[in-house]
Amino acid sequence: MAHRDGCKENPAHARIAGPLAFAYVAVMALRPILIHPDPRLKKKADPITAVTDDLRVLAADMLETMYDAPGIGLAAPQIGVSKRIIVMDCVKEDDAPPRPLVLLNPEVTWTSEDTNTYEEGCLSIPDQFADVVRPTQAEVTWMDLDGNQVSEKFDGLWATCVQHEIDHLDGKLFIDYLGPLKRQMITRKMQKLKREKARG
Repeated sequence: MAHRDGCKENPAHARIAGPLAFAYVAVMALRPILIHPDPRLKKKADPITAVTDDLRVLAADMLETMYDAPGIGLAAPQIGVSKRIIVMDCVKEDDAPPRPLVLLNPEVTWTSEDTNTYEEGCLSIPDQFADVVRPTQAEVTWMDLDGNQVSEKFDGLWATCVQHEIDHLDGKLFIDYLGPLKRQMITRKMQKLKREKARG
């Protein structure tokens, strides 16, 4: 997920500790982000069955790519990997410590009746923003990189971001919440952008 205010500067390896440390320091590679329209962004991602070193490398690469973009969330399908993994960090205050999260097989188990309208953007739909209405709170369960089951209730921007990223795992983009004319207009802009990039 993109954010108009950008993201914190990308400090070095201190961001990540624990299970991610090996992968992050060893690889720390940026991955190219797919731009809509792309059929890989519309495919439902495959569940993760085991935590492996390759998966930890993928998670580290995703965080590095997200921070570099800059963004506050990224799903594996956005880098062409059809696996149910998302990363996010919605801490925006410069003096606050970062909170990089890696969620494997995330699932929304509860949402509030209250809703929030947030101007969403997407790293796969650069420089395009639109108001999307989502539940203000969302409880999500997932597996972490140690194989543990985790559950947390997210609020505000965190809730918006986690729902946005989980949508990616099901082949859904934020523009799918818009009317057909607005959606087509944004898609045409992205097609033009891709043609311009292809011409170099």
